Amino acid sequence: MSPALRHYSDAEPVRQTIVDIHVEVRQRDLGLTGPFYSAERFNERLSGHSSVPGWEAVVAFDGTEPAGFAYATPLVPDTRWWTAMTTALPEGYTTETGARTLALNEIVVRRPWRGTGLAQRIHEELLSGRNEERITLLVNPKAGDGKVQAIYERWGYEKIGEQQPFADSPVFAAMMRDPLKSA
Repeated sequence: MSPALRHYSDAEPVRQTIVDIHVEVRQRDLGLTGPFYSAERFNERLSGHSSVPGWEAVVAFDGTEPAGFAYATPLVPDTRWWTAMTTALPEGYTTETGARTLALNEIVVRRPWRGTGLAQRIHEELLSGRNEERITLLVNPKAGDGKVQAIYERWGYEKIGEQQPFADSPVFAAMMRDPLKSA
């Protein structure tokens, strides 16, 4: 039986679940250390993201066991999302309305459910009810020796440049996708 997917528009009922999965996967499984990957810093980012109107999460549960999650936030007109780009983008590309671009902030699946297609199910479920014109995400190009970025490319994302949103974060590949594209 495949994990059930549940939608949340409020982070509080699933905050600790999301933080716990993030720490388990990023720190324990992937060995990502340092302040940027700490539970406290991630929780701060989650608070900021979930305070934006339109924030949404999908959490997968295999029975009562959480298996993974994704969450996204619409980019508002005064977003700082594009300010960390190290690559110049075309005129108007970064103009946001609150309905133009959805930022996929996180997608994380726990080890027992990796390789089952669950990440893509969560991803597509999250996007299924959205009306934004496009979806953007940041991926560490070194994650999985480039395999994570390759997965996003298979899902229809294209690299548009690079950005480093925090002084202690990696330099991420910035990617964009039309919402109607899927793998």
